[in-house]
Amino acid sequence: QVQLVESGGGLVQAGGSLRLSCAASGRTFSTMTMGWFRQAAGKEREFVAAISWSGGSTYYANSVKGRFTISRDNAKNTVYLQMNSLKPEDTAVYYCAADRGLLVRTRWEEYDYWGQGTQVTVSS
Repeated sequence: QVQLVESGGGLVQAGGSLRLSCAASGRTFSTMTMGWFRQAAGKEREFVAAISWSGGSTYYANSVKGRFTISRDNAKNTVYLQMNSLKPEDTAVYYCAADRGLLVRTRWEEYDYWGQGTQVTVSS
């Protein structure tokens, strides 16, 4: 069993930055693909970014490419999402997720464990 706890959300002005963290419990973190997803009010959950177990491969949604960076520290059982040049349309609840599979996937249905989410609000 893996438990995920996100932190770092908040209110920021457009153009600002935030860094989300996701701390994982359990000894299997270093073998798992990690992803970030978000869900805006009234919308479906969508993929934001994912990183392979080694950190060697990363994937991004087109809407955040060049602005967001996903990274991980396996020694600390933590995955990060650095968000720069934030836009009002980035406003959402952001979720950290873990996938026991080896492939880096972008569909939320394929992830096995989820955090409780952290709110990010970007004002214009």
